[in-house]
Amino acid sequence: MIDTLKHKGMRKKLIEELRLKGIDNELVLDAMMDIPRHLFFFDTAFLHMAYVDKAFPIGSGQTISQPYTVAFQTSLLNPRKREKILEIGTGSGYQTAVLAKLGMKIFTIERQQALHAKSQSLLEEMGYKARCYYGDGYAGKPAFAPFDKILVTCGAPHIPEDLKNQLKVGGRMVIPVGEFNGVQHMMSLDKVSETEFEVSNHGDFQFVPMLERTDTRD
Repeated sequence: MIDTLKHKGMRKKLIEELRLKGIDNELVLDAMMDIPRHLFFFDTAFLHMAYVDKAFPIGSGQTISQPYTVAFQTSLLNPRKREKILEIGTGSGYQTAVLAKLGMKIFTIERQQALHAKSQSLLEEMGYKARCYYGDGYAGKPAFAPFDKILVTCGAPHIPEDLKNQLKVGGRMVIPVGEFNGVQHMMSLDKVSETEFEVSNHGDFQFVPMLERTDTRD
């Protein structure tokens, strides 16, 4: 696993680009500066795209998210060390690594079995701690609830009730919501009581779809 001076220089340029686009959470930017994004590209033929601010296919119909989107969602989540977080959509594991670098306790779910296996192996090899599960993101992980934060990294047609129930009072969920043939609205939900949420819209983004329920098991 090689991270050269050239890679670090490309990362530095990317981080400066994110600052120019309005990302100002230095903890998030520092974490992204430390993480070699090119190692999360499973097809080495496209490593030259690793530090371009774009999403890119990683197989199984999924993508590694655009760096700006990763920075925006993570900043909006407002993560704090030792918080317990549920991530829906492990994908390549890059977003998971950013959360791990920030010191969070992570439970992450991936619906695509091949991606789950690859990302779990890569995260372990790189030393990023996360509990990785293959299963249904709509169902969350009730056995480990409640969570301080929930981050959904795929577009959902609606906000799953199971995830709302697994968020602790005082916690926050960040989730893109909308139809798959267009854009999704980046929503934050702050849980103010067991039945009440403060909901805010933070602009339009595009994500791969959050897959429907299946009979997958842990």
